[in-house]
Amino acid sequence: MSSIQDRIEHVLATAEPEVEVLLAEVVGGKLVRLFIDHPEGVSLALCERVTQGLGEIREEYALEVSSPGVERPLSKPEHFRRYLGRRAKIRTGRPLGEGDLAQSRTPHEGRRSFTGELLSASDEAVSLAADTGVVSIAYADIRRSNLVKD
Repeated sequence: MSSIQDRIEHVLATAEPEVEVLLAEVVGGKLVRLFIDHPEGVSLALCERVTQGLGEIREEYALEVSSPGVERPLSKPEHFRRYLGRRAKIRTGRPLGEGDLAQSRTPHEGRRSFTGELLSASDEAVSLAADTGVVSIAYADIRRSNLVKD
């Protein structure tokens, strides 16, 4: 998880405790793109309240706040657990196998992008059934992930 996400979650924990931060990412060094969710849904009024509550962030960055949509981002173990059985796309920050202690080449080695059914999600890694077979990816290696349309 990014430090910007940590900062935003800390502020919203008090200001809007029912708001779940799904993903906060810095884009191009000048924009923070923030995806939020709420048990009652995400309205324009909620996005406006969240934007107003993040004044310190707005002093440093332009801020874009939105609902997750159909292809909602997944950034925490509990997000992956909530959607087991659904299809997701996971992109890693480095090719799988690079720097790992793998003894033999796997069908996944060298790939950075995987799409398939979410099978399990521990506190350390997520497993999905990709086109090359079942692959386990450590959260530390995930650069971006989201649900995909079935």
